[in-house]
Amino acid sequence: MLSFDQVPPLAAPLRFFVTAPLFIALAGLLAVIDGPAILASRWTPAALAATHLLTVGFMAQVMLGALLQMLPVVVGVVVPRPRLTAALIHIPLTLGALALAAAFLNGNPIWFQGALGLLGLGFGAALIAVHLALWRAPVVSGTVIALRCALGALMVTVGLGLSLGGFFGWGFTLPVVVVTHLHTAWGLVGWTTLLVAGVAYQVVPMFQITPPYPSAFVRGFAPLMAVLLAAWSALAFGGWEMAARLTGAVLALGVALFAVTTLRLLTQRRRKIGDPTLACWRTSMASLLTGALLWLLTPWSQTLARAPQVEWLLGILPIFGFAVAVINGMLYKIVPFLAWFHLQAQLLGRAKVPTMKQLLPDAAIRRQFWVYLAALLLLLAAAVHPPVFTYPAALALGGTGVWLGVNLMGVWWIYRRVLQDGLAVAPVTDNEVMRG
Repeated sequence: MLSFDQVPPLAAPLRFFVTAPLFIALAGLLAVIDGPAILASRWTPAALAATHLLTVGFMAQVMLGALLQMLPVVVGVVVPRPRLTAALIHIPLTLGALALAAAFLNGNPIWFQGALGLLGLGFGAALIAVHLALWRAPVVSGTVIALRCALGALMVTVGLGLSLGGFFGWGFTLPVVVVTHLHTAWGLVGWTTLLVAGVAYQVVPMFQITPPYPSAFVRGFAPLMAVLLAAWSALAFGGWEMAARLTGAVLALGVALFAVTTLRLLTQRRRKIGDPTLACWRTSMASLLTGALLWLLTPWSQTLARAPQVEWLLGILPIFGFAVAVINGMLYKIVPFLAWFHLQAQLLGRAKVPTMKQLLPDAAIRRQFWVYLAALLLLLAAAVHPPVFTYPAALALGGTGVWLGVNLMGVWWIYRRVLQDGLAVAPVTDNEVMRG
């Protein structure tokens, strides 16, 4: 049973969760301003800025905030001084993501230098705090193994990102294209996919009422993927093209296997009542599977390799289709539960606590998901035909972020009102309970 003393204060993870949707809205605004030109190349300043608004501003924010919340539950270890730790991660990460986007847009080395300092501080604090907790885990479960691999991948991702920032900020000499490919692979396959897998081992059976993941898969998937990713990186960096291509194919199959396994479990749900977050998981895994198959086929097909649209599809599917969808769904589980849990603990014997569905109704979740799904489909269409679909996609993207933020802030507003009203009521004594 989860103890109130084990969990960090609500403000510690919530600051990440309510800030993150703003970065989706900013990415949408940037796409509106730049128009179809943003899709001229993945290397355009606006495209790089929008990508990092999503990956650093939204994805990293939520993933690190969720880790601070989940470690006491999943690992059994509490992060010391959670408020201070959260602030040391959240503030520089938020400012650093904004500075990095500005640096890509204006090209000024000073902005890259400032962004690198801020992001190095934020990610450094996160890596130290979470690694110390993970390596003190009393029981090394499959989830702990996956989280350790994911944090190792994040360390590599951040290191490669700082190196690229050094190229733009200080003129470091390095093979930019190769390092960019490695940075992307470690961030999406290593950090994001392995973290989602580690969390999924717990939350998919728990929230979606499915059978558990196969035990052999749970213990072996993350370490095998980490080893394959390291081997692929060494081969790609060393110029062993055919060997890297074969290793990349195995990596793509591994990612596809995780997606297929999760989709299969979701078809075996024992709960027949609909869950609005189920659509988020299905969309996420379908996008991951499609992206993995496209990644698998592209190196072996000259037609796909030469098509500029494929590069965009290989970015949209794993980032917005996979990661944003699953994070979107998890936020709708985490935030109402945390609000309900903290209200229960603080208002026991004082006031009636609203249910999770009263804190965030299913209808609000479904409406925002339909906007998200429209944004995903329009982004995929814009990758193929930018002149027609870029502006609708950009508006839907911004709307997704705004609506998600409004829904999460609604939970916070209800939490604050109920807490204030409840604390104003005198507590019920044991004698009054007995007389009642």
